[in-house]
Amino acid sequence: MNKLTDLYNFIDFAKGNRKYAENTANGLKSALKIFEKVLNVDELNSVDLIEDNIEEIFINVVAKNKDKSIGSLNTYKARLLKIIKDYQRYGTNPSKIQGWDTKSYKLASHNIVKKDKTDKEPDKPQIGLSDHTNTPVHKIELSLRENLKSVIQVPKDITAKEIKMIKGILDSLSVEE
Repeated sequence: MNKLTDLYNFIDFAKGNRKYAENTANGLKSALKIFEKVLNVDELNSVDLIEDNIEEIFINVVAKNKDKSIGSLNTYKARLLKIIKDYQRYGTNPSKIQGWDTKSYKLASHNIVKKDKTDKEPDKPQIGLSDHTNTPVHKIELSLRENLKSVIQVPKDITAKEIKMIKGILDSLSVEE
């Protein structure tokens, strides 16, 4: 019989096999902890029973966690269902974990991209994604206060118009002293 403790072990196993990132594994464990508090003995001893009773269990979780938003609790519920699904697919037979393809995300930075002149709309900046390693940048580190540092990265060919836009953004973030 698959117990709730098996889910904790599966998360560690999947993290060790690089199927879950550290923060993903921590988020899944947090969801288990929140739901674990309202499970009865039968549910603690059966992952299938948790899945079958998820709506009733969720109602108890909401009642016991009035300090948390319903959006957060729905996120925890989705995480719980994800870990159960992954466990049923890969955890019951550890050799299947080799066939588990994880999504990989490429880090990218946001740059302003202008449309081609042949487009029907006028030159209007758009937010686009590009790999910042191909764009030479100036990296500026500033010590603003004790234990507070700010890092600014700008392209080496930044225009006066772009600087004005950045200044405007920074001015809007300032707090009166």
